[in-house]
Amino acid sequence: MTHDPGEAPRVRRGDVRAALLSLLTEEPKNGYQMIQDIESRSRGVWRPSPGSVYPALQQLEDEDLVTGDESGGSRTYRLTEQGREHAARHLDGEAPWEEVARSIPEDRHELRLLWAQLNEAFLHLTRTANDHQVAQAKQLLRRTRRSVFHILSED
Repeated sequence: MTHDPGEAPRVRRGDVRAALLSLLTEEPKNGYQMIQDIESRSRGVWRPSPGSVYPALQQLEDEDLVTGDESGGSRTYRLTEQGREHAARHLDGEAPWEEVARSIPEDRHELRLLWAQLNEAFLHLTRTANDHQVAQAKQLLRRTRRSVFHILSED
């Protein structure tokens, strides 16, 4: 089976909502914590955007499934009794982040993780490197870019 290497993870309608409900069955959390948890539990494959998480939380709040409390500049969400009953009825089987993580083939998943680790190193470099280290990093990035294009031209 061929796979589009640029393919994004497949997130279905309702996955964000199900993931939020699932996380809130464990303990109260704020939106940022839930985004981080989903990313961590999907092994870096799925990091839902705030633009999908916060409207879903608002919808869950409007349906009286969750309640949010402001404290320290952050809003912490917890399931209501109705929310716990809803989660018990609708959340069965595999967690949404597992299914999303599986939508990316393992070799592509590892490539994405390596890229994320490189990005982390790059951000550290931009904050702390001296002039000599910056010059070395530029040379490395130029060589790496050429090497990637060389790999792509081998077919």
